[in-house]
Amino acid sequence: MDLSVVLPTLNGRDRLATSLDALAEYAPDAEVIVVNGPSADGTTGMVREREDVDVLVELSDRNLNVARNAGIEVATGDVIALLRYDLSVEPSWLSALEGAIDDADVVTGPLHQTLRNGMTTESLEENTIAGRKVTYFNGGNVAFRRRVIDSLDGFDEYLQTGGARDAAHRLAHLDRTVTWEPEMCVRREFEADGGISEREWGWKYRSLTYRLVKNYGLRPATIERTAKHAISDGFEAAVGVLKGDVTPSGWVGTGRDVAAGIATGASDGMVARARDRSRARNPHGCSTRADRAVARYDWR
Repeated sequence: MDLSVVLPTLNGRDRLATSLDALAEYAPDAEVIVVNGPSADGTTGMVREREDVDVLVELSDRNLNVARNAGIEVATGDVIALLRYDLSVEPSWLSALEGAIDDADVVTGPLHQTLRNGMTTESLEENTIAGRKVTYFNGGNVAFRRRVIDSLDGFDEYLQTGGARDAAHRLAHLDRTVTWEPEMCVRREFEADGGISEREWGWKYRSLTYRLVKNYGLRPATIERTAKHAISDGFEAAVGVLKGDVTPSGWVGTGRDVAAGIATGASDGMVARARDRSRARNPHGCSTRADRAVARYDWR
């Protein structure tokens, strides 16, 4: 297996350094590609001083899916792994990947997150939508065969969030297999969750509706899933109002953002579905532009 590891990063110099240290120890022969876009914390200098990074790509765009595609573009391995900058591979990560990738198109594994009172871990998530079985993957810990990620044309750069879930829908449409490997694990130390801002609520539903409409069209299953999410989140927010955690005006404002996100996502999803009628369903993929990088340092 010829492995390339792509690490998109943004203002995470110290955590990225920890992640690179783990890769150097547990996957020393991997081609390591850092996509930095654009950081203001000295990330560029730190990476350029290291001897275990093969390529540094500098971006002007903060979109995670743009960063993923920029890394995929320069990767040379027949297997391409995507790793979050703040996650560290564990000792079993590489051997688990090597053992699983021979019989799979895509391999993903759990995140072990250290909490104040213990540790959490993830499990396999699957769903069936419009008769199609979708296996989701962890976008911060996943490896693709090169031909598979090329068949997807990378990630959809329209999306500011939800790019991995969109790719999972498209993998299912292409009849590609996603394998869950429990030993292909990564770790992150506890960090406080600041919650979802009003702007993020809007993008959450814009992304959800966009990827459902783009991949399945305007059908009952699409409307049903969007409505279920909105009702569940609306009920949770209403409980927050009763408890005093959320103001009534905040609840109304969030609802307005959610409605606007749904409307925009549905409209843009229909346009995207019309623009790319291929099975890849990716009108904003790797092949659509060549101006992602503003600078590239290649030490291979």
